[in-house]
Amino acid sequence: MGVELIERDLLVESPAALPLRLAPSHDLLGRIGSLETRLARSEREIDAAQAVRYRVFVEEMKAQVDPECARRGRDVDSWDGLCDHLLVLDRAIEGDTEDQIVGTYRLLRHDVAVSHGGFYSGSEFGVDALVSRHPGKRFMELGRSCVLPQYRTKRTVELLWQGCWAYALQHRIDAMFGCGSFPGTQPEEHALALSFLHQNAVAKGEWAVDALPHLYREMDLMPSEAVNARRALFAMPPLIKGYLRLGAMVGNGAVVDQAFNTTDVLIILPISSISGRYVNYYGADAGRFASAS
Repeated sequence: MGVELIERDLLVESPAALPLRLAPSHDLLGRIGSLETRLARSEREIDAAQAVRYRVFVEEMKAQVDPECARRGRDVDSWDGLCDHLLVLDRAIEGDTEDQIVGTYRLLRHDVAVSHGGFYSGSEFGVDALVSRHPGKRFMELGRSCVLPQYRTKRTVELLWQGCWAYALQHRIDAMFGCGSFPGTQPEEHALALSFLHQNAVAKGEWAVDALPHLYREMDLMPSEAVNARRALFAMPPLIKGYLRLGAMVGNGAVVDQAFNTTDVLIILPISSISGRYVNYYGADAGRFASAS
């Protein structure tokens, strides 16, 4: 999910104060052809993932970063030390492992977030209220999703989801959430897709989440009779469309992120809501693209 750049209002420790979360060397989560997915195993790998994020978010999407990040060519913030970093690597690329990273996701577990001030997307949406309504459930926030342009294929997306699914199973996660982003800061430019989401996918009841009042932007911009579902889905960012297919819901209200040059919606995906055909495809034990394949 594309929750994206710049330091938010929530107060957490500085990156220097937090040791980066590293994975052991045996944690390969999936493989398709020359592509592999696993968690970052070294600070050098996290640094390389931050360089990939910079290429996508800053150079391609024109996000704003502070001068030090611009100087280094890295997308870095204070949340990187809290999160696990899921990677997709292309082993066919010559060079070091760091040169092979073509996609990344940032994963923040419930227990880590609670002990360090909350979730990243809590600066835009009322996720604290959502979590408090489910005291017995474990949540996971997904963010900083990006893939290099030449790797935006079905195989890469499948491996990213394989990695998230395997990670969620390992940590007994009950629900995932995170921001999905539309390009640009004018919600009206995405009136068709946003209206479709509002009219067909807004979470209700115990899963309801609102954009924070001072940031709330209306999503229901077109009358229902003017919303063509096929056209709306075609106009939607692939990541958001993919989560809808899995069974995800969205929060009520969008948020404009001026610094990141996006219009964000909150994606909510309870594990119990994931479509059975996707569970069967990836495997109830995440074995579809297991490392032994």
